[in-house]
Order: sequence, then C-alpha cells, then structure tokens
Amino acid sequence: MKTHLLRYFVVLAEELHFGRAAQRLCITQPPLSMALKALEQELGTVLMERDAKNVKLTPAGEAFLHEARKVLAQLQHAAEVVRGVAQGLQGRLDIGITGSMVYRQVPGFCRAFRAERPLVELCLHEMSTRDQLQAIARGQIDCGFLNIGTPQDDIRTLSIGEEAFVCCLPSDHALARRAEIDLRELAQDTFVMFAREVAPANYDNVIACLQQAGIHPHTRHAARQWLTVMALVSAGQGVALVPACMQTVGMNGVRFAALRGSRVTTPAVLAWRPRGMPAVLEAFVASVQNLVQAAQPGLLNGVR
Repeated sequence: MKTHLLRYFVVLAEELHFGRAAQRLCITQPPLSMALKALEQELGTVLMERDAKNVKLTPAGEAFLHEARKVLAQLQHAAEVVRGVAQGLQGRLDIGITGSMVYRQVPGFCRAFRAERPLVELCLHEMSTRDQLQAIARGQIDCGFLNIGTPQDDIRTLSIGEEAFVCCLPSDHALARRAEIDLRELAQDTFVMFAREVAPANYDNVIACLQQAGIHPHTRHAARQWLTVMALVSAGQGVALVPACMQTVGMNGVRFAALRGSRVTTPAVLAWRPRGMPAVLEAFVASVQNLVQAAQPGLLNGVR
C-alpha cells in the first residue's frame, strides 16, 4: 500500500469534501477520487459513502482512519529519527573506559555531551586499555578513554592530559604520614604492580621511574584494576604507584604521598577509529576536544 494513498485518505476524511481536500493536497479532484477507489479496491470494502452533496465515512472508514493516522505518525517519527542520527542529534555511543578514568574528567565529558544532545544514549563499558583497542578495531565500541602513549596506525587519539602518579602506602607504613617521599626510601619495599598486559604504558612508565631511582622492584602481585592495587596495599601486601586521581576514592587503610624528585605520569587519551565515523561520534569527539582545550589551552593540537 502506497503511503501517499494513506495521506490522501486522511485529508479527505478530515475535510469530508473532495474540493477542499484536493486544495489542501495541492492536487486536482480526479487523482483524489482515483486514490480513494484504489484504496477501497485493495481493502475490499467501502471506506466512504458519497453523493453529489455529502461525503461520509463508513464504519470501516472510521477504523481505517484511526490506523492510517498511526501509520503516518510512525513514518514521520522514523524520518525524524533517521535525520537525527544523520545529523548526530540522536543515536547511541558505546564508550570504553578504564577504571581510573571514572575519577578523572570523563563523567564531566559525558554530562556536557548529554546536555548538548539529550537524545543521544551514552553507554560506558569498563575495559582495560588493551581490550578497548581491540574492541575499537572490531567495531564493538565506538571510542574509548584509555592509556596509551603512541597510537596504532588505524587509531586516532585526542590527548586529555597526563595524570601524575603518587605513592600509595599502607596506613601503618613508616612513611605513611609524610606529605611527600623520595622513591629511594622504598627500595626495600614490595611493590604491587598494575598488570603490564592490561595497560603497557602505565606499567612501563612506573618501571622506568623506579629504575631511575635505582630501584629494581620486588613485586608480589599484579592487579588488573587500580582499586585492586589499592585494596592489596590496604591489606599490607606492599606499596604502589597509582594515578593521583585515585586519592578521591576514599579507601580505608591507605595513605598517599607525592613523589619528591621523581615524576611519573600516565597518558590519557580518547581513542577512536576514523574510518566511517558516524556523525554522533564526530560530535562527541568535537565536544571533548572543546572541553579539553578550554581547560588546558596547551593541548590545542592534541589530536593524533
């Protein structure tokens, strides 16, 4: 059934006058009469009783008018959805996020984008950096907030700034009350490390910093989440270097100290695959870039 026949019928049913209906539709009366006849033949029933003076809906016509309006409204809605998706105003984004990013700018990025485009659904998936890169490459997620220094050839990144590391100590550690410590003071301690296969950049940065301090760390545990690292420290299983944002977690049994004379950071980026980007992803990347540039003007050229 052709949709223009439905539209013709609805207008005619509202006007109950061929002349006025044809005028509204910007057509002549003969095509309107032919459209009604075609509908009645297709449906096998009379929809309107008409004579020289009156046009009246039959009970079947009343029922068909109700259904035709629903069909036309659904078609209109479908068209609006398609236009919205094409313009990046509607749709869904699946976004990867590492555990520490929850405590950084990412929730703020999401809130700002939802305010700009409330019809876009943002779905966050906690995943390791390695898993995010694989998921982006396979098209399983649209983009991800992760920790890498050098992007892959088929991945573009936007730097959202580096995060300094701090030392996480058990609350009963001899140095736990210090505001800052020299890494060399931890030479005899056991370290809880973040698993390298999960986020190589984080692991390598920490190891490089320890080696610069002359420490070849004795490690007992390799965790896959920063909260797990901190929980092991709280349980007295060692000390750790963690992103400074993890101080906001408020975990009992740990203390934090800045690093004196050493600097180790974790790179943080928004990553995506540029080929075939949907409009909504382009809009999200632009939104994040604007917020990063407003907060950190020095990162003006942070896209790679």
